[in-house]
Amino acid sequence: MKAEVKNGLEDLYADYLMVSTGPCTATGLSKLSTGKISHDRITRLLNSDRFNSKEVWQRVKPFIREIENSSGCLVIDDSIQEKPYTDESALICWHFDHTKKRSVKGVNFISASYCYEGGSLPVVVEFVRKPIIVTDKKTGKTKRKGEKNKNGLHRELLRIARDNGVNFGYVLNDIWFSSSENMMYVKNDIRANFVMAIKGNRKVALSHEDKLQGNYVKIGALELEPCSILQVWFEQVDFPVSLTRQVFKNEDGSQGILYLVCSGLNLTYEQITAIYQKRWKVEEYHKSVKSNASFAKSPTKVEITQLGHFYASIIAYVKYEVLKFRHGSNHFAIKTILYMNALKAAYEQLKQYDTIPVF
Repeated sequence: MKAEVKNGLEDLYADYLMVSTGPCTATGLSKLSTGKISHDRITRLLNSDRFNSKEVWQRVKPFIREIENSSGCLVIDDSIQEKPYTDESALICWHFDHTKKRSVKGVNFISASYCYEGGSLPVVVEFVRKPIIVTDKKTGKTKRKGEKNKNGLHRELLRIARDNGVNFGYVLNDIWFSSSENMMYVKNDIRANFVMAIKGNRKVALSHEDKLQGNYVKIGALELEPCSILQVWFEQVDFPVSLTRQVFKNEDGSQGILYLVCSGLNLTYEQITAIYQKRWKVEEYHKSVKSNASFAKSPTKVEITQLGHFYASIIAYVKYEVLKFRHGSNHFAIKTILYMNALKAAYEQLKQYDTIPVF
């Protein structure tokens, strides 16, 4: 990977997020620079909208151009960072977390990430905003609603990635983005294939004739053997797809079933599952940006500065990817090295004092 050379204040803030282990503030970065950069400059930076999805793309573009190919995989997935003590707004609000089966208060971001053998690079990132407040007629309770739903954002991210000239052949996503409209958009508008996880209660027709006659059955009711492929039709999709089933063991020892649908009719079971396996690289991205890039460690209160910090954190993640390729270490190992070197420097500084207080 060739790094894009930038030495502005944006890079300084992103580097600060990489090395920090505590709260990230404008005052903290100003002190780190020994006062050479005032906290007001940093505050103005976060208020300037210079950190955004376009800036993320400019950072990853040189790397994507090196690794992209017509068989590449673009993964659409979202993640939630809880922010329980931050004031509620259109950005920081309640979102349903399907991993916890309940709503949590925090920030929800959706990424289109180019996943490859070495890792995952976000090429488009958008944050879910819910500026509309509606009242439930039955309960009288109010809740927030977005102007666009997540499936709409799914298609918007794909459009932007294609407009930016990202070369990919497959779109991957989990069951939460497997709507018929998304399938149609990927195949007919983006001109790519997809591998999507699908719920067992979705209905399909077993032949084109059944589709025309309206004869549909639930996927979970099909006698579909593991490692086999069945061609099926969705009601609102104008082309057939390949359906397959994976059987696996959960961490608790129970049996799990994963249904996959693929628009590439010539692919084998092994090819379909191998392609979908690349989707899990995006989980490494979500974990690292939260753990190593200070994603949740800004006490900012205003939405534009919160967004600036979040985007800067994603740029910090990209910088970690560059270091990973240069030195062969993963993000957590790099963070540990930075932390240990900071401890050593602090210890050497401590030894320079004439006396050490006794407690």
